[in-house]
Amino acid sequence: MTAALLTIENLNVSYRGRGHSAHILDGVDLEIGHGQSVGLVGESGSGKSTVAFALLGLLADNAEVSADHAAFDGRTQDFAKRETASLRGTDIAMIFQDPMTALNPMFSIGTQLVDIQRRRFPKESRKALWARAQAVLADVGVQDAAARMHRYPHEFSGGMRQRVVIAMALLVEPKLLIADEPTTALDATIEAQVVEVLHRLRQRTSASMLVVSHSMGLIAELCDSVVVMYAGTVVESGKVADVLHRPRHPYTRALLACEIDPFAAFDPSQDLATIPGTVPDPSRRPQGCIFAGRCPARHDRCSEKPPQQQAGDGRTYACWLEAA
Repeated sequence: MTAALLTIENLNVSYRGRGHSAHILDGVDLEIGHGQSVGLVGESGSGKSTVAFALLGLLADNAEVSADHAAFDGRTQDFAKRETASLRGTDIAMIFQDPMTALNPMFSIGTQLVDIQRRRFPKESRKALWARAQAVLADVGVQDAAARMHRYPHEFSGGMRQRVVIAMALLVEPKLLIADEPTTALDATIEAQVVEVLHRLRQRTSASMLVVSHSMGLIAELCDSVVVMYAGTVVESGKVADVLHRPRHPYTRALLACEIDPFAAFDPSQDLATIPGTVPDPSRRPQGCIFAGRCPARHDRCSEKPPQQQAGDGRTYACWLEAA
C-alpha cells in the first residue's frame, strides 16, 4: 500500500492567555492520500482553518501545537515554524479565503504571479516565469491573459481575483493544495464557475487537495472524503457519499439539515433550519461529548467523552448512540 501524502495523529492547538489557555483543536486525526481530495467541514469556530494554518506554520506566536505523529510525503513533521515554512510555496500552496485582500494592490498581477514562483524556480529567467504565469492564468479561465498580466487587482472582479489566486497556487506545482473557503466571498454564478475551475484542474493535476468549507454542497462537488469538525474535534469522517447520505453523528445530520434547497430558496413557506445553542468556549471545554449541549439526542452517558466508533463502511464517528 502506498503511504499517504499527509498523516496527522492527535493534533492539538492551544493559545496561551492570561491565567488560562484556549484549546482550539483537540485530538484531530487527518490523512490525505496522493491525488486525493479531502474536505474539512463545520460551522464557524469549528477549527477548520486552524488545521490548515497549523500545516503551514501560520498560527499566532502564542499558539502551542503538538501531535503524536505527523508526516508529509514520507518526512516526519514537528510543526516547528522553520520546518513548516519550508513547505510553503513549494510542496504546499494555499488558496486563501478572501480574494479581495489576498493580492497586493501595489503590484500588477503579472509581477505577483512571477514573484510567487521565485522560491520554487529560483534559477528561471523572468521571461520564462512570465510566460508560464500567463499560460496558467489563461488555464484558470481568465480571458485575454496577456493583457490582464499588466493589470492591477482593483481592475478585477471578485471572481477574477479568485482565479488569479488559484493560478498563484498552481504555479508552484504543489503536492498539496489547500483551499480555505474558496467561494465564500463570491455570488452564486461566480461560485459555480470557480468550482468548475477547481474540479477541472483537479482532474488534470496529480496534486492532493484539502478543501476547508462550511458548505456540504461544495465538499460534495470537490472531495472524495470528508472530515466533519465541531468545536475543534472530529465528530465524523468517511467517504463523502456515505457521510452525506447516511450520516452517523447528530451534528452531521444537523449540518445537512441547515443546507438550503436551491429549488425552494424563494418559497416563503420554507423554514430555515438552525442548530440551537452556541459553540462551547474553547477555554472551558465540556468534559463529556463536545456536542451534548446542543444535541437533541443527548442522554446521561453523554457526560462521558464518547469513543471513536467504527462503521462497516470505513467511517468513524464519536457518538455513544448507534446510528439507525
